[in-house]
Amino acid sequence: MPSFTHIDDAGRVRMVDVTAKAPSDRRAVAQGVVRMQRATFEKILQQGIKKGNVLETARIAGIMAAKRTAELIPMCHPLNISHVQVDFFPDEQRHAIGIRAQVRIFHRTGVEMEALTAVSVAALTIYDMCKSYDRAMEISDIGLLQKSGGKSGTFEREVPRS
Repeated sequence: MPSFTHIDDAGRVRMVDVTAKAPSDRRAVAQGVVRMQRATFEKILQQGIKKGNVLETARIAGIMAAKRTAELIPMCHPLNISHVQVDFFPDEQRHAIGIRAQVRIFHRTGVEMEALTAVSVAALTIYDMCKSYDRAMEISDIGLLQKSGGKSGTFEREVPRS
């Protein structure tokens, strides 16, 4: 059987033991986009959505999601995250909201899943709060931009120039 980190010698699923790893400053940055109709985009920016302030609610949801990632993704380690930041980047030309989450910890395991979960849940929250205006919204381009720390070192996604 191939050597998988989440499977033991008997083929049973297991959580990876990170006890022997050295703690280090670990960071991850993820991004995503929610595209929508112009009218929906404008309502969000003008805080005209009946359910309330969409971006601040999505920010809270993203932060909460990062902190609860281990409850959602099997075999993720529960972590005492030291920092989560969720930011939004409205794009008027594309009627889109860019989302970026940064997560940081000093620990034995990384926070890539936490950053990706923060972006995903922030995007889903935008969709949920605006779906009565625009069911055709699209969530896309969710991915890891950067990670640093740990044995595997630094990763930076090469972003194509527009």
